[in-house]
Amino acid sequence: MKENIIGRKEEKLTLRRIYDSDKSEFVAVCGRRRVGKTFLVREYFEGKIVFQTSGLANGNMANQIKSFYADMIEQGLPPQEQVPKDWLETFMLLRTLIKQNSQERKVILLDELPWMDTPRSHFISALEHFWNSWASARHDIVLMVCGSATSWMMDKLINNYGGLYNRLTYTIFLEPFTLRECEEFLKSRGHRLSRYEIAEYYMIMGGIPFYLEMLDSKLSLSQNIDELLFRPNGLLTNEFPNLYRALFKNSELYVKLVSALSARRAGMTRAEIIESTKLESGNGLTTALRNLESCGFIRQYRQFKPSRNESTVYQLVDFFTLFYFNFLTKHKTAKWSDLQGKAEFYSWAGLTFELLVMLHSKQIKDVLKIGGVSTQEYTWRWADERGGAQIDLVIDRADNTVNICEVKFSINPYSIDKDYEMNLRNKLATFIERASKNKSVQLTFITTYGLNHNAHSSVVNNEITLDDLFQ
Repeated sequence: MKENIIGRKEEKLTLRRIYDSDKSEFVAVCGRRRVGKTFLVREYFEGKIVFQTSGLANGNMANQIKSFYADMIEQGLPPQEQVPKDWLETFMLLRTLIKQNSQERKVILLDELPWMDTPRSHFISALEHFWNSWASARHDIVLMVCGSATSWMMDKLINNYGGLYNRLTYTIFLEPFTLRECEEFLKSRGHRLSRYEIAEYYMIMGGIPFYLEMLDSKLSLSQNIDELLFRPNGLLTNEFPNLYRALFKNSELYVKLVSALSARRAGMTRAEIIESTKLESGNGLTTALRNLESCGFIRQYRQFKPSRNESTVYQLVDFFTLFYFNFLTKHKTAKWSDLQGKAEFYSWAGLTFELLVMLHSKQIKDVLKIGGVSTQEYTWRWADERGGAQIDLVIDRADNTVNICEVKFSINPYSIDKDYEMNLRNKLATFIERASKNKSVQLTFITTYGLNHNAHSSVVNNEITLDDLFQ
């Protein structure tokens, strides 16, 4: 097995345990489209896969089976008198192919599994029969199944209450790369981007390996963004509609939801979403929000010590979707280099940097030396007739301490002046009075290049820079 895959440390340890097991394993690999699920399995098990196939996008049952059967013939199954007529026959032939292989462990990869499950095809019942009646009774099968439609994977496999109930032995949720993993990947491809440029790229595209692979090391970051996104017929010019159509059957509904959420960066309650989109409240909306969350496009959160009448907030957290609505829908003939440095850029960067920080809370806790302390992360807002206060990230610690994090994007070391110091002290006082009277409170300042230390910076207890997020 390959061990030189960029990042994915925990996942590689899990795959090693799976392969070294003395029983058959049934493993689901889930994650956002383009995040590298198939690549990880193929690369790690290179030379160990005895059969692999992939579902067909928009293929009917007959074509799905025909493709599956053709892959079995190509990979060693003796040709049959006719193509199998249903999935039960197809999986019977897969048994034949596997039994003729002499490898000690037999890895099977079924990619884009949700596409195989066409209406009235009885695919799931055939898969159940294959696993329950045959593969699970052996000791040498490693059945790996992947799918970008995470909602299907959750409903039909992970939370299955039929014949596949509790049959999965492992579930791997593959997250986007961290900043550090992006840096390692880019260096391995000959790129020499600064950490500021990598962070800027991350705020545009997120930590998606497929997008990273497209960057040309001969071009600057701005040139790459122009070529991929702003140039007519660029490789990613139509990525947004293609992405949502590939994941969701009723893609118009999902685009409507993320469009509304993109306009309210701090997030919206369910009631606010309904008011903004004019959608009906019901199971359809509930399912769509759940699917967006399971695919990693949105998150839901509650405020730190919310009042009784405060609701769950849904927030758009997919960087590419945010960039699409901020720039690609408004500047179809622009260049990224022309947009950088403008007020619109700094407004977007300031808000998106907060999201970047939030998604690297593990690195923040390591820098604060609280990696081993149990914590919960929140946001916090307060408003009354005298004004209000908002805190970007609250780290509530089990050691009776709270870190309230102030996040600022800047292209230079950040200077706190007298007015801003008073603002921070008032925010601290309001938070302590309203939310944390019984805990020690520390102000943690997170910015790109750190603080310019002066007479007003002593209000800060802890300082974290962009470099720290790469740890």
